[in-house]
Amino acid sequence: MSPKNEMQENEIKKKEIKELLARHGFRFSKSMGQNFLTDAEIPERIAEAARLTRETHALEIGPGIGALTASLCRRAGFVTAVELDAALLPILSETLRDFENYEIVRGDALKLGLRELMARRNEPRLAACANLPYNITAPAVAALLEAGIFETVTVMVQREVARRFCARPGTADYGAFTVFVNYHADTEALFDVDPESFMPAPKVVSSVVRMTPRAPEAEIGDELFFFRVVKAAFSQRRKTLVNALASGGFGTKDAIFNAVADCGIEPLARGETLGITEFAELARRLAKLR
Repeated sequence: MSPKNEMQENEIKKKEIKELLARHGFRFSKSMGQNFLTDAEIPERIAEAARLTRETHALEIGPGIGALTASLCRRAGFVTAVELDAALLPILSETLRDFENYEIVRGDALKLGLRELMARRNEPRLAACANLPYNITAPAVAALLEAGIFETVTVMVQREVARRFCARPGTADYGAFTVFVNYHADTEALFDVDPESFMPAPKVVSSVVRMTPRAPEAEIGDELFFFRVVKAAFSQRRKTLVNALASGGFGTKDAIFNAVADCGIEPLARGETLGITEFAELARRLAKLR
């Protein structure tokens, strides 16, 4: 299809969506971060990236008007979609009327027990796939990864956030949440989505990221303490690692200096230069100072 025809098709789709929303008296909520997909190709690409099969029970957070939900239903054995906005429920009943392999759960996905929610079905494979509302990206991704039950977690987020997920040590985008994500999973940035593919159009480009959960690449020990060290290391990026950790209350500067040096880390290094293995070794040595 030519770019001109794609634009025309997208405009037709947007008109249909406007009519759908008007028929149900729906109004967008800024507080819920609602941006609905209007490009029919994008949900198909996202669902394909999630690697679903008929043995998969897929979880979707924030189905909106059901564009991605429909694509998931065509591939998965069953889809559970969690929607907070009650005003969207009658719209979803209409847009998903051709499918029977789904349920809409009204509620806040961040407050639900994901393990219990997904255990209600018998499909042996579990996956999460969502066009995440921008305002809950970090807590939603954290909840999905910490649940420890999904084979893949495929999400659409702001492009700058996707870059943080996939950043490497020593780069500007690398931070504490990068370490958290990569502690839990391998990450892949798959493709970008232009603002024109949404209604209303966001002010940023979006990206689709696939996370494949796996065991941590290093022996962590005390996980809570490990992430305390990581957070402190990034809390004051202009400070050296030693000074940042000293400010975080992990010991005297001299003791921390020695712990850092014993790990083979340059004492004047900053936190953003360390990978998970280095953070793990440093956390183990700092734990002995407690």
